[in-house]
Amino acid sequence: MSNNELTRRGLLRTGAVAGAGVALPTIFTASSAAAYTNEPTGGTVTLGFNVPQTGPYADEGNDELLAQQLAVEHLNGEGDGGCLNTFTSKALKGNGILGKKVTFVTGDTQTKSDAARASAKSMIEKDGAIMINGGSSSGVAVAVQGLCQDAGVIFMAGLTHSNDTTGKDRKKNGFRHFFNAYMSAAALAPVLSKEMGADRRAYHLTADYTWGWTQQESIAAATEAMGWETVNNVLTPLASTDFSSYIAPVLNSGADVLVLNHYGGNMVNSLTNAIQFGLLDKVANGKDFKIVVPLYSELMAAGAGENIKGVLGSMNYNWQLDNEGSKAFVKSFGEKYGKPPSNSAQTCYAQVLLYADACERAGTFNPCGVAEALEGFEFDGLGNGKTLYRAEDHQCFKDVLVVRGAQNPTNAYDTLEIVEVTPVEQVMYAPDHPMFGGAEASLGECNSGA
Repeated sequence: MSNNELTRRGLLRTGAVAGAGVALPTIFTASSAAAYTNEPTGGTVTLGFNVPQTGPYADEGNDELLAQQLAVEHLNGEGDGGCLNTFTSKALKGNGILGKKVTFVTGDTQTKSDAARASAKSMIEKDGAIMINGGSSSGVAVAVQGLCQDAGVIFMAGLTHSNDTTGKDRKKNGFRHFFNAYMSAAALAPVLSKEMGADRRAYHLTADYTWGWTQQESIAAATEAMGWETVNNVLTPLASTDFSSYIAPVLNSGADVLVLNHYGGNMVNSLTNAIQFGLLDKVANGKDFKIVVPLYSELMAAGAGENIKGVLGSMNYNWQLDNEGSKAFVKSFGEKYGKPPSNSAQTCYAQVLLYADACERAGTFNPCGVAEALEGFEFDGLGNGKTLYRAEDHQCFKDVLVVRGAQNPTNAYDTLEIVEVTPVEQVMYAPDHPMFGGAEASLGECNSGA
């Protein structure tokens, strides 16, 4: 999309200049910035990486941490530079951020909101972290985003898919590169209709927290609009490991599709239980029974093994994408860690670079200057193709991937195949969309902590 096209759609702020040549913010510059939270005074700047190192999403968190460490290396001029070589903004030179060497501290969110807030608070107050990045749960993201808003630091969200993160719970100090539940549904629904037909009856199992709620609402709305019926929606605790008692009632429900609004270890376990019950071997309403996983990751697919064969879902990123940014990141990550990156890894890597780039373009670490530099920023070269950070809600807009479990994988990492790259126009929505808080939703004011 051109800048003119984006402006006509109301996606760029009036007068904003997108892309690598974006003008410096007029309020905050290196020479005029007021004091702000954790203003660096020495030769280093500290970033806080808050990821689930334990708990049901630990696999995602560990991959995020690998990517965050790689991003720091590239920012400091180590390694091959990765996406610094392909990023359309050329502000980053591999000499740290604004001439300061990048250091980092880590925390374990445990996939628990209270634990995540505590670790983020400690990194900000005790370690001097000026930005927090990470997380693999929307409950965690909403909680930490609120904390960062109050503390006066920037929050660059990790893996958070709930509509609420940039919807009713959006904050001026928070930014999300990952896509959301509405986008998944908008991309998936046409493919589901094409492959499964418009006359289907769906039974939902849904993780009982903000992500699960908005994922179920989104996929139900999109599939009902094309003719599907939602038979039931059953909430499941995030701590669940055995879903047998939830799968059994599906057999007598009259449904012919099971939608698993689960993620991480939850999805691996619930899908495994569904296969053990033989759901994919059954016929219901004269149709072959189907399973849908609205949100996929490579790590989940690896954990589920052969159970994911043929099962449709959506992704924010896949290492098989054939663009220069993706190839540069896959090469760097693969050479360092001996495996392709997950979409969790790519999201956190991109967010660290985007934060650093915004600091360089703004000429300051002041969070309000950084926020202004990110708002309305259009870029490419980080792996997802052309992307926009919308000013009104701090949500990134880009193409969305529809994927399925590979029928004949050739190796341990060839578990998913890309079915369709859904164009960004198909997944866009108004900033005041009812699923995102409506007209009442507001970013509020930036907080620098001054």
